[in-house]
Amino acid sequence: MVASVNSRRRSRDDVAGMALHLLDEYGLPDLTMRHLATALGVQPSALYWHFPNKQALLAAVSERILAPMAEVSGDGTSMHDAVRAVGTRMRECLLAHRDASELVSSSLALGLVSSPVRPRLLAAARLHGVPDALAEVAAEAVMHFVVGFTFHEQQRLAADQLGLLPETAASNLGEARAGSPADADFAEALTMIAHGLEVSIAQHRDVQKTRRDELSRTAG
Repeated sequence: MVASVNSRRRSRDDVAGMALHLLDEYGLPDLTMRHLATALGVQPSALYWHFPNKQALLAAVSERILAPMAEVSGDGTSMHDAVRAVGTRMRECLLAHRDASELVSSSLALGLVSSPVRPRLLAAARLHGVPDALAEVAAEAVMHFVVGFTFHEQQRLAADQLGLLPETAASNLGEARAGSPADADFAEALTMIAHGLEVSIAQHRDVQKTRRDELSRTAG
């Protein structure tokens, strides 16, 4: 009966919002249902009125982390710009929260949240007359690259905070924070993906033109 009263007192958004707060405060390993229930002042069973299991809760948290992606339209002046804009924004979303890359990666892998990159690159592709198939491949490449790159960043930062990095690595990480070479490395790699997409688009258009020319000659 207590769970029923408390579940009405706390909304689904309340639960997901507190979970995100605890993620930032304590990290993913300590984001437990019991810890969350204590923070909300409810019994753990009350949480299951809103989420059938912990993975569903983490998916809701992932959606909150990725929500700012909605601000990126993906319809820039070119597919190159769209790739850079979407990839950069996704990394910003992940870096804004502790252990976010690990959490979001799990939700994506389990199919509990949709790719935040795919719809935006598809929209850009259709605007620029690019086949969906090419945009789909680019979206997968961008999503996996951003999650992987950011996961490594956050793992190193966490290890450094715990004093687990060798002295040389910690020193290099300190220099990285000051000069932001990680930002430069990320931008360069993302640009390479964008260039690769442009090459694929050009090749596709060349093939299409060749086919049209052959059909024209045959018809003539």
